[in-house]
Amino acid sequence: MDRAKAFKLGLVLAMGVGLAGCTSIRESRGYVVDPVLVNSIQPGIDNRQSVEGTLGRPSYVSEYGEKTWYYISSITGRKPFVRPRIKSHSVLAVSFDDAGNVVRAETSGVEQLAYISPDGDETPTLGRERGFLEDLFGNIGQVGAPGPGGGAGPGG
Repeated sequence: MDRAKAFKLGLVLAMGVGLAGCTSIRESRGYVVDPVLVNSIQPGIDNRQSVEGTLGRPSYVSEYGEKTWYYISSITGRKPFVRPRIKSHSVLAVSFDDAGNVVRAETSGVEQLAYISPDGDETPTLGRERGFLEDLFGNIGQVGAPGPGGGAGPGG
């Protein structure tokens, strides 16, 4: 093989490796949706045990109000060194009555997502800011000192 052919082959190989690094990375997050299983949940027929047997444990269970199980699924895509972007998103909400029977099963999609933008890199807190030396030496002389009530602490 002469030098020109070897150079061209090396160039094509390098371009192929370079383009492979730019391909999108696809990731599934949360519950993996099986449309057949999701559509098999029937209000008035299924109960908690049958839903758990069919779909598995939920991603989230409501703490207040109506007892609802949520199955949350997202598929993201990203290029290397870039933040992931949501390609598809779905939430299956299965609501139960007091007896544990399915009342309704609703699916929502990406239209219900709320995008938030945090303000800055720090979370504001109440109180004063302490420096490194105050953190390091701030408790000197405080050990064994009487508390605000004048005693040595709880119980005494």
